[in-house]
This record gives sequence, C-alpha cells and structure tokens, in this order.
Amino acid sequence: MWQNILEFLQSTGFAAFGNSSMMVFGVIPGELIMIVVACVLLYLGIAKKFEPLLLVPIAFGMLLVNLPLGGVMAAPLGDTPGGLVYYLYQGVKLGIYPPLIFMGVGAMTDFGPLIANPRSLLLGAAAQIGIFITFLGATALGFDLKSAASIGIIGGADGPTAIFVTSKLNRDLLPAIAIAAYSYMALVPIIQPPIMKLLTTKKERMVVMDQLRDVSKTEKILFPIVVTIACGLLLPSAVPLLGALMLGNLFRETGVTARLSDTSQNALMNILTIFLGVSVGATAAAERFLQIETLKIIALGLVAFAIGTASGVLFGKIMYRTSGGKVNPLIGSAGVSAVPMAARVSQVVGQKENPGNYLLMHAMGPNVAGVIGSAIAAGVMLSFLG
Repeated sequence: MWQNILEFLQSTGFAAFGNSSMMVFGVIPGELIMIVVACVLLYLGIAKKFEPLLLVPIAFGMLLVNLPLGGVMAAPLGDTPGGLVYYLYQGVKLGIYPPLIFMGVGAMTDFGPLIANPRSLLLGAAAQIGIFITFLGATALGFDLKSAASIGIIGGADGPTAIFVTSKLNRDLLPAIAIAAYSYMALVPIIQPPIMKLLTTKKERMVVMDQLRDVSKTEKILFPIVVTIACGLLLPSAVPLLGALMLGNLFRETGVTARLSDTSQNALMNILTIFLGVSVGATAAAERFLQIETLKIIALGLVAFAIGTASGVLFGKIMYRTSGGKVNPLIGSAGVSAVPMAARVSQVVGQKENPGNYLLMHAMGPNVAGVIGSAIAAGVMLSFLG
C-alpha cells in the first residue's frame, strides 16, 4: 500500500517540479515561474479587463503547457496520439488560422471612416515604420534577415499577420513571436497612452474633429474589390491575408450575404480565437520561453510597437499643422492595427482632455488602414525574403 502511495506521489506534477530541465537560479523550476506569469496575465484579463478575449485563452494555454506531465503539446509518438493542443497548434504552424481570422476581422470592420477620409491611409502607413526600423535593429543585434523580419512585424500590432509571416520565414520563432504580438495587442491600453501624451500637447489632444461625410453603399462594396485587385497585382504574397480581409468585408457590405457575414464575425471568429489563443499560449513552455533569445525578441517587439505608435502620432502632428489644427494627432496612434483596441485608446485619451470629444470614428480610419498596412508590410517582407 505504502509503495502504491509513494508511486502515486512520484507521478504527480509536484514531484516533477524537482526534475525540471529549466531551473532558474539553480533552484526555481522554470515551469513554476511560467505558471505565475500565466496567473498574472489571467488577472489582467479577468480583473482588469485588458482584452480578455485574447488574454484569457493565451494565459490559460500558457498555464496548461507548464503543468508538468500534462502533455497538452506532446507530439504523436508511434501509435500514441499527441496532445489536444498539439493538433490545434498546427493551424498556427501552417498559417491556416491567420487568413481565416482576417476574414472575420473584415466582416466586423466598417471601412467607411477610411473611405470618408482617405488621408487616414497615411497615418496607417506611418505606423508601419516601427516594423522596418525594428527589422534593421534586429539585424544589427545578430538576427538573420528572416528572423529580423519576423520580429519586426510585431510592430504592426497584428497577431495574425505576425504569425503568418513567421510561419513562412522562421517557424522556430513562432512561440516567442506569437506570445509577444498577442500580448502587446492585449496591453495596448497600457502601452500606448504614455507615448501619446508624451508626444502631444494638451491643446492638440483637445482638438475636436469635423464629422465625417456619409459613405454610399456602392463605395463600400467597390472598396474591397478594388483594394484586392490593386494590392493583389502589386504584392501577390499579401493576397492570403488581404484577400481574406476583403472577402469578409464584402460579406458585410453586399446586403445579400448576411448569413456568411454573421458566421464570419461571430461563430467562426470565436472558435478561431479560442483555438489560436490557447495554442499560442501553449507555445510558452518554460524550456523554450525562458531563453535569452526569447527575451530579446519580446524586448524588440515592444520597441517595434512603441516606434509604430510614436510614428503614427508624429505623423498625426504633421497633419495637425498642415490642416490648420483640424486633425487631432491622437488618432495617429490607431494606425498600428490592433482593431478596434487602438481606436478605443485614442477615444479614451482624447476624452480625458475634452469630455465632449468623440474621436472613435476618426480613429477607425487609420486603425483599419493599419490592418491593410500591416498586411502590405507582410507582403513586402515575404516578397523579398520568402
């Protein structure tokens, strides 16, 4: 009996902590550190409501994979099947989930603000500067070109795009890239406001913008078709992402595909969010995540995101001056993609300075431009390096 009890105790995860292959400072199991990190992220998602739809499944996937002997990410061995999350992760690894998520994003997105104010494209383009500056910085730090491109794309604050590019250029970096991209997307409300306030004056933040013009249904239907043709011919490598985005938007705008639009933006999107979030979180196993290279990637991703935010705001300041003070530069921060979180942050920061200010629809222009911009940036990277 005592022998059975002893064998049971030795088979538990508690005993496995002592046999961890990743001991921090020689005494702390790496898995235990990652479990604590996962619990902190769960707290931020649940208690602080920091993009819970992203952060909760990612954090729980991180928790699952770091429970010793759980085997959720175990690869199949002979006749023994792999863990459940291992199979879910194939959609990330093979680049299947990102285009499908883009289709859902397209179905949820109103391109009206961008069509009404085409100048928003410039703000979305400016915010992609962080991608290319970080690409150069990563190469200077010793990363090869494909790895540097995968790291730089984090600056677009677009998780599906980052995963898609990395799955094509360097799959070994997928865990770190995916965690960094989605974590920064979820933490937009924390990261962006200090940068926005640092680069703008109170007078600029208080600017009330004129109401946008009404956009016709014909314009909204033609937009995804024209963009797909133009960008698809110019950058064929961007077609999987951009084409899926525009297909979803076409479902939304036609008026005759309501069921497809509803499925894309609700049921399908929710399923994909669960699968992708849990499987992305499950890539953060201690032995792979607690590495110097991973920490460098996460740090560079933060730099890329910060530069992208700053670039958008600074270009917004240029538009503020050239328009005679009619453009609130805060909307430039929304150019980093992260739909619609970044646009909401522009609204919140602007309304704190001027309670009667409503920037959300104005910020949605550069926000959706950022989605298109990040897909185009991805296409550029894949054209040269893929």
